[in-house]
Amino acid sequence: MKSLLESGVHFGHQVKRWDPRMKKYIFAERNGIHIIDLQKTIQAIKDAYDAVRKTVASGKTVLFVGTKKQAQQAIQKEAERCGMFFVNNRWLGGMLTNFVTIKKSLLRLKKLEKMEVDGTFENLTKKEIAALGKERSKLQKNLGGIKEMKELPGILFIIDTRKEAIAVTEAQRMGIPIVAVVDTNCNPDGIDFPIPGNDDAIRAITLFTQIVANAVVEADNEAGLKIIETLGDEDETEEVVTDASVKEEDREIDIESYSKTAETESQAGPASEEDEEDLPVDMDKVYGEE
Repeated sequence: MKSLLESGVHFGHQVKRWDPRMKKYIFAERNGIHIIDLQKTIQAIKDAYDAVRKTVASGKTVLFVGTKKQAQQAIQKEAERCGMFFVNNRWLGGMLTNFVTIKKSLLRLKKLEKMEVDGTFENLTKKEIAALGKERSKLQKNLGGIKEMKELPGILFIIDTRKEAIAVTEAQRMGIPIVAVVDTNCNPDGIDFPIPGNDDAIRAITLFTQIVANAVVEADNEAGLKIIETLGDEDETEEVVTDASVKEEDREIDIESYSKTAETESQAGPASEEDEEDLPVDMDKVYGEE
């Protein structure tokens, strides 16, 4: 509660700019501004946190979406911290509903990056290099955050559903759950996990984004612990061979048993001529005697 208050999460929009469907999340009105009920915000954060954690634990991914200026930096930073995908410059129409075409653009981006590294640019003119460089920077700007995304995400986290209306519509059409920060001027209907709060203050946006990223990190840690436990239970009795293990040639020789064996061999008599012929000869020594 203290963190929410310090970040200004409770400040809504002006009374005249409100959406009546947000009435259940509004606590009061002060100086012409709606105040959001933080008790409901805290409960909504818990529900959203559990939803994100379960989604990641099941092996699916999270897509962070926030293209407004206040959200761009926080979205990129936290998505990279938890190893998930993000869109923070512009939502291209069809990113979810027409993902096949988006995949082609991603392949084009990877191809251009490879061309820049493997020396292909050296055989091109300055004009061609400039054109390809411009194309690459444009693709990087819009699709850099989802470059490694192989399939549709398991859940979306959105800042400001009014600005990201296309992303919300596409996610609803594809049946992808949505966790979104909804301000007093937003429509919470159709959002699976709405979090009532200020979506304009940088500190509030950063706080919400950190919470979702923490849910992803916790789910990854749980998966890691399960793997470690499984490895420990598999076969504890199995002998592990390492470089430090004692090899056959490194074993200590019992001098007494070795000397007895040598005596037995000497009593058996000299080797036959045929055996002598089979003995290895050091050619260097032979030539040295001559």
